[in-house]
Amino acid sequence: MANLITAEHLSRYYGKYCAVNDVSFTVAKGEVLGFLGPNGAGKTTTMQMLCGNLAPSFGQITINGFDLLSQAKQAKQCLGYLPDTPPLYKELTVHEFLRYCAQLHGIRKTAIAPALKLATERCGLGSVSHRLIANLSKGYQQRVGIAQAILHQPEAIILDEPTVGLDPLQIREIRALIRELGQDHAVILSTHILSEVQESCSHVQIIHQGQLILSTPIAGLNQTMDEGCLLVTTHLPADLGVLSAIPGVTAIEAITDKQLKIHHSLTENPTQQITAAINSGGWELTELTPIKKSMEAIFIALTQDKDL
Repeated sequence: MANLITAEHLSRYYGKYCAVNDVSFTVAKGEVLGFLGPNGAGKTTTMQMLCGNLAPSFGQITINGFDLLSQAKQAKQCLGYLPDTPPLYKELTVHEFLRYCAQLHGIRKTAIAPALKLATERCGLGSVSHRLIANLSKGYQQRVGIAQAILHQPEAIILDEPTVGLDPLQIREIRALIRELGQDHAVILSTHILSEVQESCSHVQIIHQGQLILSTPIAGLNQTMDEGCLLVTTHLPADLGVLSAIPGVTAIEAITDKQLKIHHSLTENPTQQITAAINSGGWELTELTPIKKSMEAIFIALTQDKDL
């Protein structure tokens, strides 16, 4: 699968301060990359470099094969961008604003009406297309911002903090739209919200103090940490010494005398041995439930390790 966005060894300095330090990654069609990090980690600086709004101090960016510095016009024609504050003219109606954006994107006159219709439908703006943007809710204004980014059917879409300030229902709707866009485009989603990445993205990168500290498919996050956890409940108190001695068990937390959290290695999963030990010990297993490690725990563990 061809990479539509390629960043190679990106660095950006502000004087002597290094905001982004040697960041490299690729995004292909059909992928939604979650660019995750705390405020001040270098996310927005990276997004601005990818969009050509900020020149990197070092490194190279290609969009659909075009170099963003030497072939800026061709590269930007392949790119749709929603900054953290949508660039809206609120005195215009949705239809007027999107028509204006279509002209800015250089869409042919004969193609503007079909482009407006498609973007309006994809972003759920049909019922508000003739209303003033100023009178729309924040959620609908965000939809208008996404619509202007996809009007010209770009190969790559970059969304910077697309759900900030939205209510839970609006957030769910925008996330569904992002997943839909990810089927036909390469999408980068910048956020500091952990659940955003879990709900919307196929891949995740974590940036911390300007450096990438993790790049993996969502499905690989638990493998990255190489630790699982089981919630185990027994009818009679279990012998912790026996369970701790099972190969692969790394730690046991006693919630009560009959309920335990058993931490274990994923490469040496001891679930069957734990079940067998409880049955042979006569403690009567009543519950054994895998506990999914949250992305928040992974993020904290990674960033804490990086600070050491």
